[in-house]
Amino acid sequence: MSLAQTQNSIRSHVSLANLTSMRVGGAAEYFTSPRSSLELAEALAWANDLHIPITIIGAGSNLLISDRGIEGLVICTRHLRGIDFDTTSGQVTAAAGEPVARLAIQVANYGWAGFEWAVGIPGTVGGLVVMNAGAQGGCAADCLVSAETLSLIGTTQLIYPQELNFSYRTSALQDAELLVTAATFKFQIGGNPEAIAADTEAKLKARHTTQPYHLPNCGSVFRNPLPQFAARLIQDAGLKGYRIGNAQVSDLHANFIVNLGNAKAKDIFSLIEHIKTTISDRYGVVLETEVKTIGHF
Repeated sequence: MSLAQTQNSIRSHVSLANLTSMRVGGAAEYFTSPRSSLELAEALAWANDLHIPITIIGAGSNLLISDRGIEGLVICTRHLRGIDFDTTSGQVTAAAGEPVARLAIQVANYGWAGFEWAVGIPGTVGGLVVMNAGAQGGCAADCLVSAETLSLIGTTQLIYPQELNFSYRTSALQDAELLVTAATFKFQIGGNPEAIAADTEAKLKARHTTQPYHLPNCGSVFRNPLPQFAARLIQDAGLKGYRIGNAQVSDLHANFIVNLGNAKAKDIFSLIEHIKTTISDRYGVVLETEVKTIGHF
């Protein structure tokens, strides 16, 4: 399939820094942001015909992209939007590019309970499912009914939670060459909209007072090595405020790295490695990253 045969605008050498919450990263060799399932399928076919690698990104909220950029085609799903509420069953189907926080607010406004925890999550629905994202005691696995997926060769499949091997901040989708295009969730209907909306707003304010929303960051950097907490280990090791270049361990929350301005991806990566080494040497704990690195470091 030639580019002229698609409905897509596929551009070359597009900077990715502004498409990540950390505001770092080089350029995509090729880039597109489809607005429909048809455009998405066409982009995949175009890349497959050219035998070039494909990288999928959403809101870029848990990504660290190399300063060298990404080879092949980068597909950004943030424009795949749409939400459908079934008011009789309490089920909601949302497209992969829907912001999780926006969906959480809409669910609360319906008076449906069970998604209040998601209001402060900065990513998209697709990423929520893939990494089993969660906060404040809740996670995607708690409310997922099914996920619509598309393989990199264009095959569609409906997948159910029992097939996803959900565990803490991970799922089988992280290692599968499948793109989540939409997901269906089920919530508890019949609640008091004002009370649930107030609880949702309170949870959002709590996150804003304990996390560095005022500076570019990629969310929690490390998974908690349960029953311990990554932030506590990092803080106890004296690493709060430690910096390499303009990348710094947040003074507000030790499991966040912030971009103080014009930081480089290599500095953030080096800081992550320094934290891992320090915690391993001092406590014998191996920290696993929650943030996903893409490209050559």
